[in-house]
Amino acid sequence: MNKTLSTVLALAVASVTILCAPVASAQQSAGNAEAGRGKVAMCLGCHSIMGYRSSFPEVARVPKISGQGAEYLISALTAYKKGERKHPTMHSIAESLTDQDMADVAAYYAAQGLKDGAAKTLSQPDAKVGALLQKGACVSCHGQNLASPIAPNYPQLAGQHPDYLYVALKAYKTENNATIGRGNAVMGAIAKQFSNAEMKTLANYIGSLDGNLQTVPESRLHHASN
Repeated sequence: MNKTLSTVLALAVASVTILCAPVASAQQSAGNAEAGRGKVAMCLGCHSIMGYRSSFPEVARVPKISGQGAEYLISALTAYKKGERKHPTMHSIAESLTDQDMADVAAYYAAQGLKDGAAKTLSQPDAKVGALLQKGACVSCHGQNLASPIAPNYPQLAGQHPDYLYVALKAYKTENNATIGRGNAVMGAIAKQFSNAEMKTLANYIGSLDGNLQTVPESRLHHASN
């Protein structure tokens, strides 16, 4: 994709987001982080264990979700519930949640471990990575250093586990599979521009960046094992 086309795609995505985000926000329930603390039992066994790896669809660390934006977490859970993101375990969990449950769980993880005013180190990519970022117009949606998305229902990416990012990017390219894939037209079009090797290069760079995302160990798990 040349620079002009990348810019056009970025503007199109931004325009859709600006038009749709206020409507989506108005329809969402207000989340309560304290209520969410009582609703995350099904999340703790994966997302609160440092370095925990899932074996589906391939072995990779589960994503860091502490410090992630609440609206993005809600949109991700909704996509799993509807089957737009195909993952049998996550579909089963999301299907059991009401809209209020999702809002509370999202509020809990958005606030958990978040460091107020944490400085973010800007990292300049080398020429190869810079070309890939421009090709995908990544910064136009996910923000400077990929840590400040232009809309609250877009994810922060900086510092996410590279192996998870790689698996997620491949899922956007997957079609006609009953159990694997992500149904997002914009991300699907972007991901299909890249070879798997290029996606791995991007994932490794993004994972090296400084951001808010964390895995926060859950004290309740330690108490239960004692």
